[in-house]
Amino acid sequence: MDRTRPLTLLLAGSLAAGGLLALTPAAQAADSELARNGGFEAGLDGWTCTAGSGAVVPSPVHGGTKALQATPAGSDNAKCSQTVTVKPNSSYTLSGWVRGSYVYLGASGTGTTDVSTWTGSAPDWQKLTTSFTTGASTTSVTIYTHGWYGTPAYQADDLSLYGPGGDPVQLPAAPAGLTAGSPTSTAVPLTWTAVSGATSYNVYRGTTKVQTVTAPSATVSGLTASTPYTFQVTAVNSAGESPKSAAVTATTTSGGGGGGGVGLPAHALVGYLHASFANGSGYTRMADVPDSWDVINLAFGEPTSVTSGDIRFSLCPATECPGVESPADFKAAIKAKQAAGKKVLISIGGQNGQVQLATTAARDTFVSSVSKIIDEYGLDGLDIDFEGHSLSLQTGDTDFRNPTSPVIVNLIQAVKTLKAKYGAKFVLTMAPETFFVQLGYQYYGSGPWGGQDPRAGAYLPVIHALRDDLTLLHVQDYNSGSIMGLDNQYHSMGGADFHIAMTDMLLTGFPVAGNTDRFFPALRPEQVAIGLPASTQAGNGHTAPAEVNKALDCLTKKTNCGSYQTHGTWPSLRGLMTWSINWDRYNQWQFSQNFDAYNWS
Repeated sequence: MDRTRPLTLLLAGSLAAGGLLALTPAAQAADSELARNGGFEAGLDGWTCTAGSGAVVPSPVHGGTKALQATPAGSDNAKCSQTVTVKPNSSYTLSGWVRGSYVYLGASGTGTTDVSTWTGSAPDWQKLTTSFTTGASTTSVTIYTHGWYGTPAYQADDLSLYGPGGDPVQLPAAPAGLTAGSPTSTAVPLTWTAVSGATSYNVYRGTTKVQTVTAPSATVSGLTASTPYTFQVTAVNSAGESPKSAAVTATTTSGGGGGGGVGLPAHALVGYLHASFANGSGYTRMADVPDSWDVINLAFGEPTSVTSGDIRFSLCPATECPGVESPADFKAAIKAKQAAGKKVLISIGGQNGQVQLATTAARDTFVSSVSKIIDEYGLDGLDIDFEGHSLSLQTGDTDFRNPTSPVIVNLIQAVKTLKAKYGAKFVLTMAPETFFVQLGYQYYGSGPWGGQDPRAGAYLPVIHALRDDLTLLHVQDYNSGSIMGLDNQYHSMGGADFHIAMTDMLLTGFPVAGNTDRFFPALRPEQVAIGLPASTQAGNGHTAPAEVNKALDCLTKKTNCGSYQTHGTWPSLRGLMTWSINWDRYNQWQFSQNFDAYNWS
């Protein structure tokens, strides 16, 4: 059903369907109850709810001991649906009990006229009923209930579809095309071809089922380094589980994280060094950066123009930064940091450095100019800190797995070229804002109907395409508006809750714009760090050290979680990023000293 369908059209559809009831279809098999788990006594078994909006509650209920409760939020109307096998040219009655404001009950894919009915206000249980006749070739329909945008949660119970049963649902075929991506020391990514009629997939490591997923991809983690593993997958629907796919074997690497993670400590501290400019925090020489910092991002390399792709970097001039070291001393200090096991990267972009690689010429210039900076200063890799209007999605670019917007495609190609040039030890990090990543759970680009901000979720295709090359993703959990988490509640900056919810999304994965067919797979925990401001002056959303520790406790130990329930526990979460080393110095090193003192065990 179209999400913007006017109420008058819904009523008209119901009346049109009522007219169809005057037709008398041919004799059919005996009528029976076809809805599976319509009373939700078996949880959400048989039902799929958009954007994780549905849950089963013990109260209020209409019958039995459980009912559905679903919460509309943002662009999601909390639609819960089930596909049912039916017979062609047959009549069906759909009914159910609902509570709430603007609650809808309907059926789509009927082959004739799709129908729905609704109530504007049901403070207590109210029965909704509608009917339809299937088309000449219709063998399945989707029944659903949903709320309306911006309204509170609604409840539904005892949903029923009554009519002649269709042919039995067939077991899905065994998945084909199972492929293992680039392993790390602890994880193996898997992909396979989607199976028609499958509602989920089971992933097996040897004979042990280790995951159930709804999209044809998964990352199996928690593995041992330098070890061969064999994987198979099966497809699942209401009829059961398919035979297993052909097996694929992959061997984990000897150690370190994928995408240049070799050489990083198990838990790392990342900071930005204001190397090319000054602000209220004051200038900090490279040699004066404390050993607490494991990754030092030089801020910033900036383009000669927004679309040139020509990136330049130079040290802050002495007139702006009294005490700045000479280029020779700066390079020598970089080598000393690297000899101590630290990584030094060039960070491209920042608030003022808009970069739009709109042409292949700009892409190639980006590669050559960034290479020149890396070579001149002997750096370990690249940090992508594109902000503002650097990344956006063109109208019609709706699938993060297959981007078509030139600024996205060219950036991906440029980074892959740099990775290939410098090899396995090339360190790649990214520092997007929440608007470009977690907001993608609700909105992606301009949306299927247009009118949305085309930058929403625009980093997702970049992260996804480069996930095998990515060392660290440290989303900026600051300077952010409230963002919806996987609990379909909005979370705001400044406390542990925000960091827990935002990080849980990265480590769990999520359907992009609520589309369960376009699921952004989870990143490995060793690829993820939490981005925070080092002081109240550094950015909006400063988090007190005690709250930072609560977030780490929850994500790595499942303690001090507060009200938000994570979808896992990740003791190998890589660490923290902060803006910035300079602001931490200004604040008497409070941020880095708290990190150093934190007990990860």
